[in-house]
Amino acid sequence: MLKNILSFAKKHKIASFIIIVIIIGSGYLGAKALKGNTTSTLYVLAAVQKGTVIATISGSGQVSAENQLDLKPKVSGNVVYLNAQINQAVKAGTLLVQLDSSDAQKTVRDATANLDSAKLSLDKLQQPVDQLSLLQSENALINAQEAKQSAIDDLSKTYDDGFSNVTDAFLDLPAVMIGLQNILFGNVPGGIGQQYLYYYADAAKNYDATILQYRDDAYAKYQLARTAYDKNFQDYKAASRFSDTKTITGLINETYDTSKNIAEAIKSANNLIQFYEDILTGHNLTPQSFATTHLNSLNSYTGQANGHLVNLLASKTKIETDQQTITDSDRTIAEKTESLANLKAGTDPLDLKSQEMAITQKENALLDAKEKLADYFIRAPFNGVIAAVNVKKGDEVSASTAVVTIITPQQIAEISLNEVDVAKIKTGQKVTLTFDAITDLSLSGQVIQMDTIGTVSQGVVSYNVKIGFDTQDERIKPGMSVSTAIITDIKQNVLTVPNSAIKTQNGAHYVQIFNPPLDTANATNQGIASAVPPVMQTVEIGLANDTVTEITSGLKEGDQVVSRTVASTAAKTTTSAAPSLFGATGAGGANRGSSNAVRIPGN
Repeated sequence: MLKNILSFAKKHKIASFIIIVIIIGSGYLGAKALKGNTTSTLYVLAAVQKGTVIATISGSGQVSAENQLDLKPKVSGNVVYLNAQINQAVKAGTLLVQLDSSDAQKTVRDATANLDSAKLSLDKLQQPVDQLSLLQSENALINAQEAKQSAIDDLSKTYDDGFSNVTDAFLDLPAVMIGLQNILFGNVPGGIGQQYLYYYADAAKNYDATILQYRDDAYAKYQLARTAYDKNFQDYKAASRFSDTKTITGLINETYDTSKNIAEAIKSANNLIQFYEDILTGHNLTPQSFATTHLNSLNSYTGQANGHLVNLLASKTKIETDQQTITDSDRTIAEKTESLANLKAGTDPLDLKSQEMAITQKENALLDAKEKLADYFIRAPFNGVIAAVNVKKGDEVSASTAVVTIITPQQIAEISLNEVDVAKIKTGQKVTLTFDAITDLSLSGQVIQMDTIGTVSQGVVSYNVKIGFDTQDERIKPGMSVSTAIITDIKQNVLTVPNSAIKTQNGAHYVQIFNPPLDTANATNQGIASAVPPVMQTVEIGLANDTVTEITSGLKEGDQVVSRTVASTAAKTTTSAAPSLFGATGAGGANRGSSNAVRIPGN
């Protein structure tokens, strides 16, 4: 191959020369290019400026009405009136829905009537006593006194009549007792020498031994009557019409009991003899004739005893009635006397107080009835707009059923913040709001409310925050998405540097500066090169936001700080026609525009 090249060079001397020149030139240029690609560091500088630092907390959420309320009746009933349509603006107090209130209205009418009646009764109590009422009260007392005296007179006559009944009884009872004794204990004629009581029993006992029981009963009843009669007769002989009322009352009661015992003895004797005749007749035997005579006598005694029992019982009852009448009359007299005294003294203060309390109770009852009636009328609680109507006229609704939903025309934004951000905000702080659906709209507002207790979801705590609008825009609708920037702090006319200029080491903050400052005349859009590296300058910082940080000490206005560094490999640095201190050219570089959003020079 080399021979071929040499042969070509001998034949083509001019072409060979040109090729050699090209190769040599290319090598020179390559070597120069390799030399120019040496890496160097460029510094983007920023000036320390005075401006305003605004710290914000961002959040997003939805628009909602400031107040939304479901109107629910407290009672059940049929809808008889409906004055609500969706999007209808209403004033506070406007009647929206009315339920059938017939029963509640009747209750109000009854309570009103009861109150009027109680007031009328109080008016009567407060009026002075009239002569007619006084006269009627006096007459009532006199009538009670006269009734008592009449009862006393009746009782005196009753005692006298009762003693007379006792006397009448003892006109007949001795003969009855003698006759009864002869019937039971007299001797049977014919020389037998046996008493009638035992004769009757012995004559029939072989046919029916039951007669022995009748015999014993007749004997016992007679002995009881005899004992009572003997004592009663002695007491009667010791008393008179002039005896005290207690003695006469006791004598009447005793004679009544004696007459009753004698009547029982007569009945037992009659049972004995009648059983004797029935037994003998039943066995085709002829009873003794004296048995019939005895039965006739006993029938006569029975009539006499019963007659005295009736009279004596009437006397007993009349005495008790007259005594009760006197007792009742005493009570009536005491009552009428007290009533007359109260009437003369005027209305009792306690009665007035009692009636006033009754009026208060009736007033409370009326108030309760009116409040119950108001439950049938559903009114707008505030100025607002009807958002939903869930019933129509004629529907039957139950208590606690949402019939109408009303919202306020004022709207708010509701956002959710984490526990770190919510700790930095408080009510009254200013807010900037933007809306996804209305790109050209930005409103101001303020924080009006935040949750006291957070909501935990999957271990993350969040708090709801409500933001009020300073102005309302009809284009904004409930449910729209909203973005907010809550201004937590503002500092004006303070020294600021870009956040990228702040470095931290061992808990201290510092920036990089050139000492002496660099001449920025040769700065490019990539920065400025320096043979001398920057030095560290310790600073103290204050408020910061997403772009700039406040410098409280360590720098002064106009100082240069390194905001960032650029490692350049360009063969040649291109010089901008109008270099900027911040690495941007012309009057409006991109970096400078971003910074102005949060730092306002000259403030």
